[in-house]
Formats: sequence, structure tokens, C-alpha cells
Amino acid sequence: MFIDTHAHLDYPDYADDREAIISRAAAVGVTEIISIGTRIESSSNAVQLASEFPGVWATVGIHPTDVEETPEDYLPRLRQLGQQPRVVAIGEIGLDYHHLPERDPHHSWEKQVSEYKAKQEKIFREQLDLASELGLNVVIHQRDSWDDLLRVLREYTGRIRGVFHCFGETLSQAQVLFELGHLVSFTGLVTFKNAQVIHETVSGIPLDKFMIETDCPYLAPVPHRGKRCEPAYTRLVAERIADLRGVSLDEIAKATTTTAKGFFKFNPKSEINHAESL
Repeated sequence: MFIDTHAHLDYPDYADDREAIISRAAAVGVTEIISIGTRIESSSNAVQLASEFPGVWATVGIHPTDVEETPEDYLPRLRQLGQQPRVVAIGEIGLDYHHLPERDPHHSWEKQVSEYKAKQEKIFREQLDLASELGLNVVIHQRDSWDDLLRVLREYTGRIRGVFHCFGETLSQAQVLFELGHLVSFTGLVTFKNAQVIHETVSGIPLDKFMIETDCPYLAPVPHRGKRCEPAYTRLVAERIADLRGVSLDEIAKATTTTAKGFFKFNPKSEINHAESL
């Protein structure tokens, strides 16, 4: 059994065959999929999908690159979504300094960047507070923002636990996260030949400190690189990790499933609610 801990099932890439891709995933052992929210609309869509498909769960959150389009009343709306029975985390949230706002020639670029980063941090903190309030863990997006993100997270040590999705950093950086109580997750990037840093990290970290994901429709693993990714490819991620670590696929499947179920706190009661609603 495998769990795709990070998929964007609500994206239009799956509009024509969403049910089929969920079936294809189940056919290769990917029996649980977590559909990730990035805006209010996609969070709502993720919750709806989780209510329709027994193997799908949801997270709700505002992606850092979407903060400029985030409505002022987003927080109460997100709180309401976060209280739904099949929501298992707040996310994906975090800081992203790789994608900066479009330059305005009439204003100071330095000021624009500073204000953009400040807004990201404000909304990140608000969502961390919400996660703490609701008793949920968080799915974290980090890109070119390592120092600032850790600065914020250290203030929440003991209150918040996160998984750094699509992890591509070094073994020593992963160890810093583990010491703070966080986890990491690996995508199809681990199958790429030139991903030496990821190979070294996934080979050296403790077996109970990571999960697997696709981040579909992005980052399709080899041999599907460059094509649309889908949850069934979680198995390919697991196979490559097993190969790199020199262990059986079954060992990776059992460990990552146990870690994911413990982190996301899958609630059996919500399974009953789902069945009763059908």
C-alpha cells in the first residue's frame, strides 16, 4: 500500500479523467491520495473531492505565490474548510522567494520585494496559528527561502509539526528539520539521474522521517518525465527510493504509509461519515 501525500487532483489537467486516474492509482497499490489546497477555491475543491472518493483526503491552505490574489476574508473561510471531517492538514503553505511579483517600473523594486515577502510571511504565520488552533499539522512549501522559513518555524516549535514537501535539500538540512520535529517528502525528482543531492539525502535519512508524493500533475518520474504526472506514479518514486537505500519495496511502502497515517492523523470516523453520505 502506498499513499500519495501530495497531489493536486482538482487541477484542470484531470478534468476529463479524474475518476480513471484514481482507479489507476488504486490498481498499483496507491490506495490513499491527499489532494492539496493552494487557494480558497482549490481548497474547497479538495474537500469536495474527498467527500466523493473514499481514498481521497484533503488539505486546505494558501500557497505563498498566491498571496497577492488572496481575499481579505480568507481566514474565516479557511477555518470553516479546515473543520471538515476529511481535512487532514493545513497546506500547502510557506515562503517562496523564487517567484517574485512582476516588476512595477514606477516603484522601487527593493520595496516591492520587501513588501511581497512580508505579505507571504504574514499569511504563513496566520495559517500556522490556524493549524495550531485546529490541531492540524501543516504541509510546507519552501523555495529559496530557507533561512526565513526556519526563523518563523522555530517560533512555533512544540505547537506545529510540518512536512517539507518536494524536498530537494541536503542531508544536513534535513537533519535540522528532524531536530525541530518536522518531516520531509520526496517526489519524482528522486528518479532523475542528475538529482545527486536528493539521492544522497534519501539514502541517508532515517526510514521513519520521510513520506512519498507525486506533486502531480507536475514532476512526473522517469520514464514519464515531461508528461502529465498522476498518483499511480507514487509507486515509481517508492521503487527508486528502495533501490537507492538497498531495501525492499515492501519496506518502503510500510514505513512511508505508517509515517503518513501518523502525521496526517487519518480519522476512521470520517470514513464512516463518508459512507453514510453516499
